[in-house]
This record gives sequence, C-alpha cells and structure tokens, in this order.
Amino acid sequence: MTSFRETAQAAVSALQPQERLLGLDLGTKTIGLATSDLTRQIATPRETILRKKFTLDAQEENIGLLVLGLPLNMNGSEGPRAQATRAFARNLAKLTPLPLIYWDERLSTAAVERTMLEADLSRAKRSENVDKLAAAYILQSLLDALRG
Repeated sequence: MTSFRETAQAAVSALQPQERLLGLDLGTKTIGLATSDLTRQIATPRETILRKKFTLDAQEENIGLLVLGLPLNMNGSEGPRAQATRAFARNLAKLTPLPLIYWDERLSTAAVERTMLEADLSRAKRSENVDKLAAAYILQSLLDALRG
C-alpha cells in the first residue's frame, strides 16, 4: 500500500514549478483553506467558508494540487468522518480537474486548539479560526514531510 508521503511526493513532482497546493480541512459545517507559497515551503491559512457555499476558483490562486485532510482514527483505521471526507472528495472531483490527495490529519485540530488556547484567544476567535488554521497545519505537515 502506498503511503501518504509517497503519494504526495508523486503528486507534487507532477506539478509545474509555479503551481501551489491548496489544503482543505473539512468540518461538518465549514471548510478551512490554506495555500502553499510558490516554493512549497510555507502554508498560509486563507479563509473558512461554509460547506454549502463552497466553490473552487483554483485558477485565481494558481493551484495545481488539492490536499484534503483525512480524519483517521488514532489506530489508523477509517471511521465515519473519513468515509464522509472521501464522499466529499468524490463530489469535488466532479467539479474540478485538479488532482486531489489525502493527508493524515490526526491531531491537527487538537494541536491548533492548544496553540490558540496558549495564545489566549477567546472562544469566538478560536471557533472562527480553527478550520483555516487546521488546513494550514495539515498542509504544512505535508510540506515538511516532503522536505524531510
């Protein structure tokens, strides 16, 4: 079975030099978005959008690859959330020709929540930012793995 890292390396190596990656953190009501820089070294949180209003204008951002966080169980198995994420990906594939890969997102939201708590952000600010910061965390994790 191909690992997340091997899949990511193959997908990124197929990109044009100027193409960036778009990270997505799929929540039940919202989607957090983050993009890589042109050198594919740094992930930057972009926005959080409502799932029902989701459209993808990848040309504007010169996106060449979608990276969707896959919420695996701690033992690596896939539960209902992972299955829902795969269903979302199947529907998204009908809307865009862009390639999509999954990246293990275990503990991403917990890590982001902990960081926001340490920064003493209010509950409202944490709620407003968690998905886009989790998307950046997921994408940065992939970028770091590709370098490491």
